[in-house]
Formats: sequence, structure tokens, C-alpha cells
Amino acid sequence: MGSVNDQELPLFNLQAIETATDQFATQNKLGEGGFGPVYKGKLPQGQEIAVKRLSQRSGQGVKEFMNEVTLISKLQHRNLVRLLGCCIQGDEYILIYEYMPNRSLDSFIFDSTKRTLLDWTKRVSIIEGTAQGLLYLHRYSRLRIIRRDLKASNILLDNDMNPKISDFGMARIFGESETRSKTTKIAGTYGYMAPEYAMDGLFSEKPDVFSFGIIVLEIISGHRNMAFFESDSSLNLLGHAWNLWKEETPLELLDSTVANSSCSASEVVRCLQLGLLCVQERAADRPCMSDVISMLRNDTIVLPLPKEPAFLAQFTSGTDSHSSRNQNRDHSRNEITVSEVHGR
Repeated sequence: MGSVNDQELPLFNLQAIETATDQFATQNKLGEGGFGPVYKGKLPQGQEIAVKRLSQRSGQGVKEFMNEVTLISKLQHRNLVRLLGCCIQGDEYILIYEYMPNRSLDSFIFDSTKRTLLDWTKRVSIIEGTAQGLLYLHRYSRLRIIRRDLKASNILLDNDMNPKISDFGMARIFGESETRSKTTKIAGTYGYMAPEYAMDGLFSEKPDVFSFGIIVLEIISGHRNMAFFESDSSLNLLGHAWNLWKEETPLELLDSTVANSSCSASEVVRCLQLGLLCVQERAADRPCMSDVISMLRNDTIVLPLPKEPAFLAQFTSGTDSHSSRNQNRDHSRNEITVSEVHGR
């Protein structure tokens, strides 16, 4: 892998970053990613930035840091977060991104108050924009990239609520003729990983499609996949959505904050059907992202009937149950990130 100087990327000095973030002040901390904290900063000319600082406790971080620099420095699309530069000085490894004032998608759709700001039109726009960004990575970028670990918290929203895919530390480059690969190091997040990847380490475009399908269902419902509760059922959101589809009551999945709005019932059902097509158990049954875009843009295209999805129930561990006493723990289950698990 080439050095940072090979990537045609502006280099920032550490002092400038420290000044921009008020010495990485706690009040400027935006959150904590898989490889370290993210801070808000402001450059001397007034431009706001997001500063991703590699945690010194992260054993694998430098490799992922260089991976992210190599990949995203070559990418340019309206639905990808723009990398402005980086800083490598001593033990400090820092990425500087454009600042997204509305933070991440999950901070809206899983918040009972903020998700009321997302009407149906905005939700469809976020679905379409995310699909466009993913299609660019798979087919139209200078590098053919498999995103891996796509999730609601990695989709950021700009001032106009346009979605931008972020965080490319776990992404992989695919060759032109390469269709799939295998790894013994599984990197991803429970609730978003496709079965062939989670169980056997097989990855291609299709696990990204699976993750996208989960996000579609979460946007429609306002619930996390792995933190969904329905009476005493062990079903996750995916299982609940599948049951509603089979029972021909798909509109019951729709977030109550938009259920009474002027959204089209047929459009909601079509989006749900598309989400279910993306999360089918067999990778070969899932559409590619170019087909997803066509289905979203052209409502005259007849969508096939989805087959049963994978992972219809909550993950269980030992004798753990999913009763109300475990609810607090399970609400964060979607965000348990696996950085190294050995596949079969």
C-alpha cells in the first residue's frame, strides 16, 4: 500500500488540528467510532471540519487508517463524505473530513423526537441517495469498492438532509473480474451483516446489498433491526417485517410519525418489498445496486416476490433471553462492531 504522499491528499500539521479543535476539547467531541473519537473543528478561514483521531489503544487502527486514506482519496460522489486531508505526526494518525451538521442517520430515525423531522419524502430521498453512493462504489468509481460495515450510523446527513456514506476503514478493493472473495477476519456490525459473510467470511457486492436492505427497513419503521421488541416474540425487525409481508399487512411496519401523512401507501409497500428483496437469505437472489436504483426510479418495473430473509430472530447467547429485563442491552446490539472474528 502506498504512502500518504502517494495519495495526492493535503497534509495538515498537528498544531493546526489542535487549534481547530481547541486541543481536542471534550465539548467538541462528536462521537466515538470503531477506531477512535471524532471531533468538530474550525479552520482559520471559518470552514467547519470533522476530525477523526485514531485511538492509540486501537491495535489494528493504522492499517485501517491507511486503507481509508488510499480508498477515499480517490473517490468523489455527492453521496460520499469528502476527505479534506490527513495528519500523520508522531503517534498521531488523523483524518479530516467535511463536517456534516445533521450528524448521522441513526441519530434521527431512532430518536422519537428527531425522526418526526423526517417525512416520507425525505426518507425516500435518503434511501435513494444511499443507493446511489453504494452503486458508485460498486460500479463507477476509479476503484471498485466493496463497502462492508454499511449501517445507519455510517450514513451522515448534510444541511439539506442529503445522505453521505462515511467511514471506509473496513472497505475492500475488488478487481474488475473479481466477483467474490473470502476472509477469515470478519469485520462488521451485528444486525447488518449478511449470512454468507457473518458465517463463512464470503464477501462480494451482495453483503453490501443486504446491509442496504436492513437500512431501508429501519428507515421505514424507525426501529433498529436488532433492538425490535414485539410482546414476547424473539423476532427482530427483519422477522417482524417478513411476517407483516406474509400476512399482507405491510403498512403496519410504517413509522407512526409518518403513517398519517400524505405518503403513498403503494410507495411504502414498494419500498418494503425492495428492502425484503435486498435481505433474502441467498446472495444470488438479492438484486445488484443498479437494479435497486432502477426499481426505485421506475415504478412501472414489476418487483419480484421476495423469498425468506436471513436472521429472522434475535441473536442469542447461551441462556440469555430477550425479555424486558434485557432490553437496555439489546438496544445497542445493532452497534456491536466485530473487527476480527475468524470465519469457518
